[in-house]
Amino acid sequence: KKRIILLNKSDLADKEENIKWVKYFKQIGIPAILTNANQGIGIKELINKIEELMKAELEKQALKGRVGKSIRVIILGIPNVGKSSLINKVTNKKSAQVGNKPGVTKQKQWIKLSNKIDLLDTPGILWPKFESQEVALNLSYIGTIKDENLEITEIVYNLLKVLRESYMTNLSNRYKFTLEEYENQCSVTEDKIIALLELIAKKRGCIKQGNVLDIEKICGIILEEFRNGKIGNITLEKCNII
Repeated sequence: KKRIILLNKSDLADKEENIKWVKYFKQIGIPAILTNANQGIGIKELINKIEELMKAELEKQALKGRVGKSIRVIILGIPNVGKSSLINKVTNKKSAQVGNKPGVTKQKQWIKLSNKIDLLDTPGILWPKFESQEVALNLSYIGTIKDENLEITEIVYNLLKVLRESYMTNLSNRYKFTLEEYENQCSVTEDKIIALLELIAKKRGCIKQGNVLDIEKICGIILEEFRNGKIGNITLEKCNII
């Protein structure tokens, strides 16, 4: 089947990595479009690309006397990537229920995108099991896996590992600490990730009675701010192309 890759929520991702991913998909013969469903970015390009891909097929059908046949499209993706928001922006109405959590869309439904295009909306899908721990962690960071099925402190610990390696400047800018302050905390706390978590907790005033750091609270804050883009434009899965 012909397909188009939509890189939605592109406004939350690393802009340089976005360009690399579009280039990668182009190299393997699949059109990719950067979209931001909330702001409507990339929507017009999507509609044009669907019509462009199906033009030859529709012309062939017309030669057989099948004029006015609709283009049928299915939208597939993992949960919580903005499929319903995208549909609502295209149709300019609330055709699909949306929410910032996985599992909002419960059933399949046909939606009219334009005079020429009918779209089948489907609930988010996931693999039956994850063979890669890295993939499972990435999905948990972005809210694809329901939070109630996760140990938040463990998830944030692993997320900080990634951010410390590639986006330390984002963290220091967001939580107002210097690298010198971080090194000082590391001299007190042997584990560098725990030291980072404790430093951020202090900066945010997450302290319980008895001057004890509220680690659970700061973990919730970090995860929410990461998902909302407040820590900056971040891409977890890098594209290794030249």
